[in-house]
Amino acid sequence: MAGVLTMQRVAVLGATGSIGASALDVIARHPQTMRASVLAAGSKVDALLALCRTHRPEHAVIADDAGYVALRDGLRDAGLPTQAHAGGEAMDALVAGDACDTVVAAIVGAAGLPSTLAAARAGKRLLLANKESLVLAGELLMREARAHGAAIVPIDSEHNAIFQCLADGNPAARITLTASGGPFRGWSREALASVTPAQAVAHPKWSMGPKISVDSASLMNKGLEVIEAHHLFGVPGERIRVLVHPQSLVHSFVDFVDGSTLAQLGLPDMRTALAVGLGWPRRIASGVGALDLLAQGGRLEFEAPDLDAFPCLALAFDALAAGGTSPAALNAANEEAVSAFLQGRIGFLDIPDTVAAVLDAMPSQPADSIDALLAADARAREAARARIEALPARGAAA
Repeated sequence: MAGVLTMQRVAVLGATGSIGASALDVIARHPQTMRASVLAAGSKVDALLALCRTHRPEHAVIADDAGYVALRDGLRDAGLPTQAHAGGEAMDALVAGDACDTVVAAIVGAAGLPSTLAAARAGKRLLLANKESLVLAGELLMREARAHGAAIVPIDSEHNAIFQCLADGNPAARITLTASGGPFRGWSREALASVTPAQAVAHPKWSMGPKISVDSASLMNKGLEVIEAHHLFGVPGERIRVLVHPQSLVHSFVDFVDGSTLAQLGLPDMRTALAVGLGWPRRIASGVGALDLLAQGGRLEFEAPDLDAFPCLALAFDALAAGGTSPAALNAANEEAVSAFLQGRIGFLDIPDTVAAVLDAMPSQPADSIDALLAADARAREAARARIEALPARGAAA
């Protein structure tokens, strides 16, 4: 019947993280047209229960099986009808079934790949914030999405900007991803040797989790985004560039064959990209105000990235050029190195050094199946851990 509003049922995977919080904020602004029907988290039972009390989903999933009893009992004690589930298989089944029609994929790391693939194979609208799904298995994910009619809307601000600029269907001649430069923009390689975890997670513009914040500080985050952009938009690496833009107001550029360049601008708030994903092709309220360039200083600056001080970006371009399993190895080695850095076991510059050593030790192999990719991921982690263990101990995290 014309004029009847349909309720969009949204699964938020990674609900207790920063992207999950932003997604739930946008969803709550539109109670007549959307609701959070599935909330999933890794191991934070208390935080998941708090979200369930607020949003009252039909299903709640804790990935860690050990948290099931606490989740079940907590939901019962709160008098909620929400069904409790545990484990990756339960999450995948809910994503693939009729519990939702839209999936916010915001689980950090390679752990988010199975549920992302399940959503694509089920033909869902997939709001993709999990970089690793594209870095680890981009060809496979995009193939499954096309085969099953899944609509992928990237939620990274940069890729969401490109998505908007390409909305008229014309192909990009070149893509430019912008980078804030992170907290260490302008620092020399020598100065970066003494960086602490606390400094690295203090991002000047964005509120993100610790792993993503470190990736932003090292520019690995931007390198992963280059690989993502290649898969999402079918643009080869040689037609993708990165510019440092400290104001973080221009989120990306797209050049076209006629000489036109389109850019998307906005305040650095993830809710804008999430509102695009949830409402597209309609524009819906996100809670983010309009950009006032004068109030923001009236200046837009751009500069080339310093690849000597921040070699992670160059390593990502190298892995993309090598293809096959190399991006999976890059991602896995980086995850291990960042974890060790956050624990205070290695220095900041040991992150790119570890990734480079793993890539050198693991020539690219064909990435023709998920098993091959997961095997490469496992081998890269093992190699990264071995190298990290061989480094001098640094003591506790700063």
